[in-house]
Amino acid sequence: MASLMKACCFNLLFLLLLTISTTQARHPKMSQVKGWVTRNGARFELNGSPFLFNGFNSYWLMVEASEPNGRHKVVEVLRYASAAGLSVCRTLAFSDGNHYNGLQILPGIYDERVFEGLDFVLSEAGRHGVRLILSLVNNWVDFGGKRQYVEWARNAGAPVYNDDEFFNHPVPKGYYKNHIKKVITRINTITGIAYKDDPAVMAWELMNEPRCQANYSGHIFNSWVEEMASFVKSIDSKHLLEIGMEGFYGNSVPDRKQFNPGNYLLGTDFITNHLVQQIDFATIHLYTTRWLPGESENDEMEFVEKWIRRHWEDAKTILNKPLVLAEFGKNSRDRGFSVGVRNSFMNNVYRQTYNLARDGGTMAASMVWQLMARGMGGWDDGYAIVLPENPSTVAVISSQSRAMANLAHTL
Repeated sequence: MASLMKACCFNLLFLLLLTISTTQARHPKMSQVKGWVTRNGARFELNGSPFLFNGFNSYWLMVEASEPNGRHKVVEVLRYASAAGLSVCRTLAFSDGNHYNGLQILPGIYDERVFEGLDFVLSEAGRHGVRLILSLVNNWVDFGGKRQYVEWARNAGAPVYNDDEFFNHPVPKGYYKNHIKKVITRINTITGIAYKDDPAVMAWELMNEPRCQANYSGHIFNSWVEEMASFVKSIDSKHLLEIGMEGFYGNSVPDRKQFNPGNYLLGTDFITNHLVQQIDFATIHLYTTRWLPGESENDEMEFVEKWIRRHWEDAKTILNKPLVLAEFGKNSRDRGFSVGVRNSFMNNVYRQTYNLARDGGTMAASMVWQLMARGMGGWDDGYAIVLPENPSTVAVISSQSRAMANLAHTL
């Protein structure tokens, strides 16, 4: 009997050690992200307390993580970002078409290797305490975008003739809904957690920089937002949802159109689109040299102040939703660029973000475009910031991170 009991104990101990070993192999280090980011009126909350943050963009994470020899770049960026207090990252959950590390090669057909790269991104983000905003499709042709969906529909015999039929033809809309469901319900092969149940995801983004110039009234695009937002929320009611807009005004408040750079009118409407019930927060982007070519630095900074403040006012008084400056940056290819110029520009944007957050809480964050790892020159669009090579910029970013975190405790 004693011998039998010893054997049983040994077997139980072996099974316990095997279970622990298997769990550790599956979860090499547990997620540092605890709790869900939610919305309470015009502010974010984390575990019931006000949540303000400093964030960044690194669009390339999934593509690099799809290659075993590229994963160290993902780890490097997340590690340095976390050390600088950057707690939210915006990145791609799409890459459409048969090209280098495409995720969705054909409608409904996915490269599992690339999906596992995205699994790695979510796992590492959680491990470093960084939440993700995951964008689901592109307005632009980069990484496929709406043009690829329309091309797939055309190849299937659908009568679609321009890229903006992505927003109103049932075939490309059906393809896109399938992609939404595929991503949101994905079971992470590393953590074993469905994306829709992972608090490392802060929010879903419907589209990067949507524009619908085939219909300047904005009706087509707004109907698309209503339809897709309802569809996302029918699958995942836990996570926040945003559109991905640059902030251009439309016809809903005509006097606001004067604030659009170059009098842009692009078939979107910052106010009407963000009033859609299922959209949880508003976003804007900011690119002064691209939107205001040839303007002086003083004129650019005057635009920056007006652009951010007007949207903050609307988010506070009309939308009653948080506002995030989801993209801004300074291009190294611009005339007169220096790291000092970039730091000064970032400081100005950060100061305004902080002041507006302090004055109302609606202004929740700004997210610099973009962070990269060392040795990624081929990916650089001119905006790349490599933190270990730019200690003065790290100081600027870290200061803002501390300021926003401290401010959240006083609200």
